Amino acid sequence: MLNENIKAIRKSKGLSQQELAVKLNVVRQTISKWEQGLSVPDSDMLISLSEVFEMPVSTLLGERVIESEVDDIKAISAKLEVINLQLARRKTTRKRILSWFLISLCVFIVAIFAILLAIESPYLGWDYSDPETTVLGVAFHSFEWLFIRVAPIILIGAVIGLFFTWK
Repeated sequence: MLNENIKAIRKSKGLSQQELAVKLNVVRQTISKWEQGLSVPDSDMLISLSEVFEMPVSTLLGERVIESEVDDIKAISAKLEVINLQLARRKTTRKRILSWFLISLCVFIVAIFAILLAIESPYLGWDYSDPETTVLGVAFHSFEWLFIRVAPIILIGAVIGLFFTWK
């Protein structure tokens, strides 16, 4: 039991047999014999071991110490896998939302262009002597003028964005 505890604690602390031997001023073979159960450390050496391992002698002499390093690595790896899957789903969702937004933007711009072509700028034939018609005509003309100049740039940007977000 002591031999298993020494080996398990040494490994959990990340020490090699040689490193532990140097800290205890013994040869590596002594550590190997302790871990194989061929010999046991004396009481002074047990105290030194407990100081190096930073745990009480009773823990060294007590029940078997379970190596938690392998279990910890598996647990961390499982958690990282879950996090990676969540991030991948979030990225896919964002990409899908962006694609649908760009498609909607393209459809909206094309629809407005179709409407403007169908009505053939009716504000040009309006009677501008009426103040209400004048304001409405200027607003409609401003919208059309701005839309005709800005919409193609936005449409091209949306199509390029769709190209890059497409699977």
